[in-house]
Amino acid sequence: MSKRRRKGKTHWRQEQRSDPYFQQAKQDGYRARSAYKLIQIQTKFRVLRRGHVVLDLGAAPGSWSQVAAKQVGTEGRVIAVDLQAIEPIPGVTALQGDMTSPEIQRQVVELAGGPVDVVLSDAAPNTSGIRLRDHAFSVALVVAGLDIARRTLKEGGHYVAKVFEGEDLPQLIADLRTSFDTVKPFYPEATRREGYEVFLVCKRFRRED
Repeated sequence: MSKRRRKGKTHWRQEQRSDPYFQQAKQDGYRARSAYKLIQIQTKFRVLRRGHVVLDLGAAPGSWSQVAAKQVGTEGRVIAVDLQAIEPIPGVTALQGDMTSPEIQRQVVELAGGPVDVVLSDAAPNTSGIRLRDHAFSVALVVAGLDIARRTLKEGGHYVAKVFEGEDLPQLIADLRTSFDTVKPFYPEATRREGYEVFLVCKRFRRED
């Protein structure tokens, strides 16, 4: 390993140790600091309720599923989907596979027993450091999640998705508003300072006739 790479890795570890959300996640038993982003979204928008059936896309390692499972309680269900295997989480059913696969979507609806109440997506592309490229790929993931939401959400359901900021964001919000009563961009306090991600909170799905 080069000196520059070792230095970068050491700097990243030092930042983690000084990150209050990273430390809090360890104390609270969450698998990643990203749990607090969903907690802050939930505090402001109340998208999750007891008894809800939730689909969590791009769920690995599972911190959003952990938060969702606590919110919906034993009366609800959380179905987590990711290309990577997800270690077992109480109250969560994990599926390994491509979220855009018709077979995976069929399994989701079967496990849910019908349409779901909420679709969550903290999915992100493998970043290149080229903001325009990363933005475009993140928009594509939100659009893929929207397609899944349109197939699986019940009338009045909610969709929350992460996207990187960029020039296509206004059009993406406009497209989302064709299917939801409200779409609100939100910047959780737990987002890293150097990040440029925004969460789109889409409430009250309108199913097309």
